[in-house]
Amino acid sequence: MATPATSQSPTSLILNPKPTTTLSSSPFHRLLWPRTIRRSSNASFAAAAAARAPLVPTNEIEEEASGDFIRRLQNGPDVRGVAVEGEKGRKVELTALVVEAIAECFGEWVAERKGGNESSVRVSVGRDPRVSGRVLSAAVFAGLRKGKCEVFDMGLATTPACFMSTVLSPFVFDASIMLTASHLPYTRNGLKFFTKAGGLRSGDVEQICDRAARKFALKKTGLGRSGGAPLPPVTRVDFMSAYAKHLRDTIIERISHPSHYYTPLRGFKIIVNAGNGSGGFFTWDVLEKLGADTTGSLNLEPDGMFPNHIPNPEDPTAMSLTVAAVLRHGADLGVVFDTDVDRSGVVDRTGAKVNGDRLIALMSAIVLRERPGTTVVTDARTSVSLTRFITAAGGRHCLYRVGYRNVIDKGVQLNEDGVETHLMMETTGHGALKENYFLDDGAYMVVKIIIEMVRMRLAGSSEGIGSLIKDLEDPIESVELRMDVVAQPKYAKEKGAEAVEAFRKCVEEGKLEGWELDTCGDCWVSDGCLVDSNDEPADVDARMYRSKISNELHGQYGWVHMRQSVHNPNIALNMQSSVVGGCQTFATVFRDQFLLACGLEKMLDITEVDNFARKGKLA
Repeated sequence: MATPATSQSPTSLILNPKPTTTLSSSPFHRLLWPRTIRRSSNASFAAAAAARAPLVPTNEIEEEASGDFIRRLQNGPDVRGVAVEGEKGRKVELTALVVEAIAECFGEWVAERKGGNESSVRVSVGRDPRVSGRVLSAAVFAGLRKGKCEVFDMGLATTPACFMSTVLSPFVFDASIMLTASHLPYTRNGLKFFTKAGGLRSGDVEQICDRAARKFALKKTGLGRSGGAPLPPVTRVDFMSAYAKHLRDTIIERISHPSHYYTPLRGFKIIVNAGNGSGGFFTWDVLEKLGADTTGSLNLEPDGMFPNHIPNPEDPTAMSLTVAAVLRHGADLGVVFDTDVDRSGVVDRTGAKVNGDRLIALMSAIVLRERPGTTVVTDARTSVSLTRFITAAGGRHCLYRVGYRNVIDKGVQLNEDGVETHLMMETTGHGALKENYFLDDGAYMVVKIIIEMVRMRLAGSSEGIGSLIKDLEDPIESVELRMDVVAQPKYAKEKGAEAVEAFRKCVEEGKLEGWELDTCGDCWVSDGCLVDSNDEPADVDARMYRSKISNELHGQYGWVHMRQSVHNPNIALNMQSSVVGGCQTFATVFRDQFLLACGLEKMLDITEVDNFARKGKLA
């Protein structure tokens, strides 16, 4: 049944002038979520910010005309950039025209891999609530339509839902794009890409951005394609209802409650903090429909200005507010989602925060109950204590490169090589399961935790979910420091890689006494982890190395991990120590015998490292 197009800004009307048709998984289609949303007090500012035309400084016109800046918008497997004015020293770079070019090239890329003799390519599009979302969604529609794709508008959605739209019937789209910048501020936006095979890899996105840069440059010179046959329409679909039902059905079937089968969460209190992102649906369309009491849930209304806190399970404010709500309402569980719900963290009934290593340990305990002996893949920032925990539970721990796509791809590769690997998790909260298409889905992770919580109660346990990780020891010290790369943005990645490679060389040459490159960690997988020695090594989206540290007094007592940030022009330095004062010692050696000895203070802003080396604290 056809419905009128939603209200649009002047820019979106130009990019998508035709009315949309509607497909719905239920007879009651809703524009956003199935609940009336309170209008944000910031709505008028948000609308003005979203419609504001970006300005390009005159000294950068030549670079923009060449399209080179589009290549720098790639962030590993994603595209990210400033989409709204408001960041000091940063100009708007992710404009409607740029997004249109990238979307068009993605559509062409998918079509080429599908084959030219088949039916047209069907692509779904979702977005989080950030203020630039509507304008840039229209640009995505326009680009995909120019690429001869049929476009299906999911409206407000989550990143995992976008992938699931390629596999769940009756939708089964060929590909999907999600507009999101995850936990970054309202001024940012970005694109994530999916096919039925999963999220695109860095090399794929690099090809698409390279093609988009050339296409953008041609259009700037007036040589780009224009005119031609009528473009395919945009069809509105209510996929989120189908996705929520998929999550509900998983909980119902896995619990199989003996007395109230269809409301297995009756008697449970669960707090959700959606951070004003896309995660509110989980409260009313999953938990409440299964009988849970969600009284006290926080920040469920989508608000693209994110007025209360950063939507991020690693954010101290987000976790503290959720802890307070759990304790105030006597809840069994608290849940924190990031903006696009591909990450999550939880709070147990005692108010203990479960994120980072603790969340990986919890998920490992749950998965190892179901899949004894399985391998768990994590990034290389996890603690030695986590390795001991997984080993004691009968599992194997594979340490790999930082980056959620790296960790997931390693799990896929291990399974292909015959190494049973059911869980892949990064310390940021990205987690994927073999049983769920190797998809990093924060909502599905919470579903697994909820199922185990109910099973424990049905088995007669009076303990909460936190009891599963009571044997996990926290590291004595854990520190993260940042060093900005002192270079023009277009040279920052190259300079950052140069600095990280200098660290590798310094350690290999024995210039840091007691430091040794960690090539495989405590891992039972023979073909290399931190250093990839496969026949076809994975794409390297950022340089990184980890060094384990030992001395005569303590033996091996810590590690230092140096890596390029995929998202920003800086370098992260993670350190863990099993000895009090160890991290300050590591920072001092790193500063004096590496940074200063190699003259890298001219390339990097080492202020944070210097302050920590002198004071032993972050501020």
